[in-house]
Amino acid sequence: MPSASNDGAFSQSMFDALKAVQASMGGEAGMKLAVSEGMVQVPNAAAAIRDYAQQGYDLVIAHGTQYGNSLQEIAKDFPNIAFAWGTATDTFADKGIKNVFAYNPRAQEGGYALGVLAAKLSKSGIIGVCGPVEAGDAKTYVDGFKKGVTDTKKDAKVNVVYTGSFSDVSLMAAAAETHSKAGADVLTGSSQAVVGAIGVAKDKKAIWLGTQALQTALAPDTVGASQVYDFSGVVKEMLALSAKGTKGGTAFELSLKTGGLKIVYNDKLSIPADAKAAVDAAMKGIIDGTIKPLP
Repeated sequence: MPSASNDGAFSQSMFDALKAVQASMGGEAGMKLAVSEGMVQVPNAAAAIRDYAQQGYDLVIAHGTQYGNSLQEIAKDFPNIAFAWGTATDTFADKGIKNVFAYNPRAQEGGYALGVLAAKLSKSGIIGVCGPVEAGDAKTYVDGFKKGVTDTKKDAKVNVVYTGSFSDVSLMAAAAETHSKAGADVLTGSSQAVVGAIGVAKDKKAIWLGTQALQTALAPDTVGASQVYDFSGVVKEMLALSAKGTKGGTAFELSLKTGGLKIVYNDKLSIPADAKAAVDAAMKGIIDGTIKPLP
């Protein structure tokens, strides 16, 4: 994992799923789980991936797109071990590799729904987005969120800033400060660095809308709702396939339709009924295909 397992974002979304699967299998007696946290440096992550494979773990998950190149090389050396990585859709099958799974949340779906909510909640009509790196599920989330806002309120202004880092908390806080000075009263953002932006939202009395993991606990009086990634179903399926001898080759997608993506409200904050109804209608439209969450 690139950050701490309790980061309130990307790493925690996978860690929570792994713990849930472990519990469903009878706890530690049914599933041995080992986690390497804070693997910001790719060489360190590659060493950990190889070490887990050498120890004979059934499934080795590289939770970060930055680990893809390393995973390709390591997987070749352990054809009987199942590997997985995300957020991505490439299993490297075209390179002759048969033991890599991929997983990817359709972050634009929940992003669109939260964009609808932002448009309904904003009084200033100015909304700020704190993006990390313009890639992967961070970008699709931002794109979906922006479309959800503008589809709901044509004259709303959505300001987007990408910091260029998934982990720099101070840059994320600075982005949120910039949005606040521009008049934004609703903020959102992606990556483990958003704790910085959430702190600013709290100080400025703005509403924060989160993604990846449930972020209510980070600021109970500030976080209005979160898009939550639930990887538990994907983890269970990968383990089941691996046990039957299929070690890779499938790319899984999390969506609103499958329940892999969920919108969870903060019960401590009062969200108007009409705003929730608009979000429900948006999610229904995304699921039945009448709403396209990306531009």
